Amino acid sequence: MVPTIDRRQFLGGLLGGATALGLAACGAPALTLPERAATGTARAGATMRIARPAASAAETLDPASSLSAYEYLGALYNRVVKLDREGETVPDLATEWSSNADATTWDFALRPGVRFHDGRELTARDVRYTFQHILDPETASPQAGPLELVEEIEAVDTTTVRFRLGTPNAEFPSLLTAYQCYVIPEDSAGEIGRTGIGTGPFVLESYTPAGAGVVRANEDYFDGRATLDRIEFYSIQDTSARVNALLARQVDLLSQTNLDNPTARVVANSPGTTVARVENAQWYTIPMLYTSEEFADPVMRQAMKLAYDPRAVLSTALQGTGTPGWDNPVPPQLKAWLDEEREHDPEKAKALLKSIGREDFSTRIYTSAYEPNFTAIATAFASQVKEAGIRLQITNTAADSYYTQIWMAEPLMVSYWFTGRPIDQLLNQIFRSGSSYNESAWSNEEFDKLLDAARADTNDDSRLQKYQDAQRLIIEDSADLTPVFGDRLVGLSEEVVNYDEYGFEFDYLALGLKEG
Repeated sequence: MVPTIDRRQFLGGLLGGATALGLAACGAPALTLPERAATGTARAGATMRIARPAASAAETLDPASSLSAYEYLGALYNRVVKLDREGETVPDLATEWSSNADATTWDFALRPGVRFHDGRELTARDVRYTFQHILDPETASPQAGPLELVEEIEAVDTTTVRFRLGTPNAEFPSLLTAYQCYVIPEDSAGEIGRTGIGTGPFVLESYTPAGAGVVRANEDYFDGRATLDRIEFYSIQDTSARVNALLARQVDLLSQTNLDNPTARVVANSPGTTVARVENAQWYTIPMLYTSEEFADPVMRQAMKLAYDPRAVLSTALQGTGTPGWDNPVPPQLKAWLDEEREHDPEKAKALLKSIGREDFSTRIYTSAYEPNFTAIATAFASQVKEAGIRLQITNTAADSYYTQIWMAEPLMVSYWFTGRPIDQLLNQIFRSGSSYNESAWSNEEFDKLLDAARADTNDDSRLQKYQDAQRLIIEDSADLTPVFGDRLVGLSEEVVNYDEYGFEFDYLALGLKEG
């Protein structure tokens, strides 16, 4: 059965009240929120209702696609390997893996006896097919680029799959943790976008692209049955409407919805609802377009960094809910994180600007309502750099065209990413010369060579050192500012227990509704 909720109910009624309360919260004392969701025993036979942002009608359950219905993937599928909280690669469908001496051949041993939802047994052929599908140019998967080093995939026997690489890569298993790498059955590409047949903890019951859908517990899941019986997903495009649905107790959890501080305060103080934090989940950036006249000069980029204090941005824009970034894109929870604070010296920034004849530098900084904290971060940053004589004009633009008209087009804007990428993927996807995700278009030959050297280094300690040297180069020369890592503030019902999310990992097994 497909669940139904009248979207007009979300848009009316509580919307005005929430907005008014949100505005009233401005100027209130520092934000105080629960650190985590409640834990405890969940009741049997429960159905959870999750609201998520609506996607386009082209949305699909094919994990490899750039248009995949993200919230369903972890419920329906498994990957060969996944990430733990520290960013380490750990087993999922594979129990162990190993490489040859130069890290060009990797063997993965699969769990025996795992079955897809249609009863078929998982084999190495399914894994081989999954990655051939990702690498197929017709699929246009975002993960095809990071995996282009794969030259051959072999099903050695029923439970052993072998990857042969064109270049050494000691971090190769971490590339298989991306959410586009969920395993699908052999020969299923034609229909997987509708069937959602995986090995995961839930089985698809119904699904409408950009609409509602239902999954039910997989009674034969290899890692034990999920606590919930069913999950109903609702697609609701407007953030205020999603919040109102929660306040009206029409849904239990808001997915992919980072609440701004005033709204989080409303949700936390309303009867029956609360807020949980996902620590450092939002990586906020201010890309300075490397190819623009404004920021091509490395001295200009250095001045922009010296001119502001990330701690002040965190304090004013996010009321302290996060961690200062110091222009290092690696979040503190990753083992490879470089724990160093770069210099903050507005007077030195002013002198650098004068040395290149830009002591009266002025430009626009673009923002939008696409993400609730963008404008607060832009405002806090612009206020900070004034001390160095830099004048930034806050320019709000339409949310629906922000990432098609502004991103990678205008010289200065506010952007964000989810944290949760392994170190090699993060640095190569977003900072390597020519990468399609390189939002600042920065190009540094020394940096690229350092990444190649890290991949070829099979010694854990010296490889870690290379990744940290790469972080220093980003801080010193790159065209991307990282002012803060923000905690994601997630609205949920007080009935929800064992909600747990980090990076791109979501615990669908333990999630439940409290007893009583």
